[in-house]
Amino acid sequence: MTDGSPFTPSDDPLSPNHNLEITMEEGSENSEQLLENEGNDLENECEHVLENEGNELDNDCEQVFEIEGNGHENITDFDTTIVDGENRMSQGKNYLAPVVGMEFESYDDAYNYYNCYAKELGFAIRVKSSWTKRNSKEKRGAVLCCNCEGFKTIKEANSRRKETRTGCLAMIRLRLVESNRWRVDEVKLEHNHSFDPERAQNSKSHKKMDAGSKRKVEPALDVEVRTIKLYRTPTIDAMSYGNSNSSEKENSNHMDQSKHLNLKKGDAEVIYSFFCRVQLTKPNFFYLMDLSDDGHLRNVFWIDSRSRAAYGYFSDVVLLDTVCLANKYEIPLLAFVGVNHHGQPILLGCGLVADETPETYIWLFRAWLTCMSGRPPQTIITDQCKALQSAIAEVFPRAHHRLCLSLVMQRILAKLGDLLESEPFQTALNRTVYESIKIDEFELAWEDMIQRFGIKSNECLRTLYEDRERWAPVYSKDTFFAGLSTFQQGESMNSFFNGYVHEQTSLKEFFDMYEFIIQKGYQKEAVDDLESRDTTPTLKTRCYYELQLSSVYTKEIYEKFQGEVGMMSSCIGITQLHAVGPIVTYIVKEREGGDVNTRDVRNFEVMFDKAGAEVRCICSCFNFKGYVCRHAMCVLNYNGLEEIPPQYILSRWRKDFKRLYIPDLGSNNVDITNPVQWFDHLYRRALQVVEEGMTSQDHYMVAWQAFKESLNKVRLAAADKHV
Repeated sequence: MTDGSPFTPSDDPLSPNHNLEITMEEGSENSEQLLENEGNDLENECEHVLENEGNELDNDCEQVFEIEGNGHENITDFDTTIVDGENRMSQGKNYLAPVVGMEFESYDDAYNYYNCYAKELGFAIRVKSSWTKRNSKEKRGAVLCCNCEGFKTIKEANSRRKETRTGCLAMIRLRLVESNRWRVDEVKLEHNHSFDPERAQNSKSHKKMDAGSKRKVEPALDVEVRTIKLYRTPTIDAMSYGNSNSSEKENSNHMDQSKHLNLKKGDAEVIYSFFCRVQLTKPNFFYLMDLSDDGHLRNVFWIDSRSRAAYGYFSDVVLLDTVCLANKYEIPLLAFVGVNHHGQPILLGCGLVADETPETYIWLFRAWLTCMSGRPPQTIITDQCKALQSAIAEVFPRAHHRLCLSLVMQRILAKLGDLLESEPFQTALNRTVYESIKIDEFELAWEDMIQRFGIKSNECLRTLYEDRERWAPVYSKDTFFAGLSTFQQGESMNSFFNGYVHEQTSLKEFFDMYEFIIQKGYQKEAVDDLESRDTTPTLKTRCYYELQLSSVYTKEIYEKFQGEVGMMSSCIGITQLHAVGPIVTYIVKEREGGDVNTRDVRNFEVMFDKAGAEVRCICSCFNFKGYVCRHAMCVLNYNGLEEIPPQYILSRWRKDFKRLYIPDLGSNNVDITNPVQWFDHLYRRALQVVEEGMTSQDHYMVAWQAFKESLNKVRLAAADKHV
């Protein structure tokens, strides 16, 4: 719009268009339609790929789990005690399995990475297809597939060459983003054949690997090289206050207590008992403990399997709730919070931290990212904090880091005590922040406000102004928030544990009610699911858009969208401003406040691409809230579109989308000649049945019966073999 940003519903470029040429390479038999709508990252299904390739049998000795990412070196190691309810992690693999969102500096780097990954597993690859820009040799995208993809043609079937193709679907789809980065847009990990490392070694793709391409090519996963030691069981000593020896106590007086978690008598036992108790009922419960060199507990992180699975659906936006830290509560608690399909907050992990330093936050973010298979969020929202900003820049370099607007507004009012009761000041502040449509409007209004009220020298305002691009709505129009941050006057964000955790709440009190709080959230989601499925919304207008989405959106989201439909009546005129090819810019006039008697009218620019049926309003409601605004709907209706285009109906809000909160515990890639992989694969799949079987008594009975029947079938098969 005014800032010259690309005309798309998100930050990503538009999908391939008529300017792209498609070429098929290296003997692909099956031409496929490549001009799929790669489009909006928000509409990408949150595919949660957790590739555990472990070929090891667990012993009581420690294991090493390496996470490889951006290729940073010389990072100071730290010891972390880590316990996974499954107690089975990958070992000895040099290359992470590909996941959607990986990025590379060049096409060659992406190809070499997938080639090295394939070689390590024991299969070969080839370029199935690629496309370039018309009248240019510049490559814009490609599909790399397993060498066993497809089948022989009729002509090839008559040759004497051995059939090696099995119709395997394993592949990755690459796309050029911006001007120099390649992103993985689609991944299929499952192979329908066993791996043959010897044959793969002699394949064309591996033979042409020269010394340069054999170097370690790591995907830009926002996770740095890090070694975490795994132990079977934690020890109470590791969480204690140190030895009882008097000399040790004397020495401890000289230690920096701020580097240790402030535990009171009995707190260590409370933490340990809670983790052990939860693991008995939730096999995939996962926690990590960060220990200092002298054995003191510094930081703790934990997450359950449901949160890990939920992140697969709602990984676009995450808020870091640090209310307890900011207000100096007795428990140094922070929480990773997402938003579900009802617009309600969901817990995506918790932590207890010793301090608020960049090092502590880096440890915490890496621990969280480890549990999420190295997949960072698109947007992360926090309070204003230099340590947080530094840690996010290091661990999530490509995420949009934004500040929680309601906290920023609270801070402004708290630092301007003299103006706290001034209605003219609050009116000016709200108009500046919430009603500025363009950047120039915000800048002029801010300058006028600080001059008018004599607050130009206020240090708090000066600092916030310098950081305005992280919190002012006018600067965040291209950032997706899914309604998790507030952009309307009067809205505020509450802590996830609001009403339960207070300034004097102890660790014991917190852990005693933790499961109750979580279960209450699960029950609310289940009730909301039931209401959304069984309730037929009441239509308030004759607009077909309202009818269209009444059977799609969940109840909470539909009611918010319905409000936008109702406000279409306040839009009193549409005029065309200018047109460039199929892209037309309109001005939608709206009565301020929707009041018919109000003379104030505001103009909203709306861009519409007739070719792709794409629409974008300067109010950016779609990015802020996740559904189209009244101005955009007016333009769609003006252009004769009877339905809202599908790219603006996000699956994250759909009530008919099946969400199974069972984590993907690995792919089906199994070497049928390796008994260790048999065990690993069966163990993980059995855990999925256990997880779902524990959701209710009926689920338990079905799972138990299925286990008995499966065991009988396996025994019968073994008996038949010996007859």
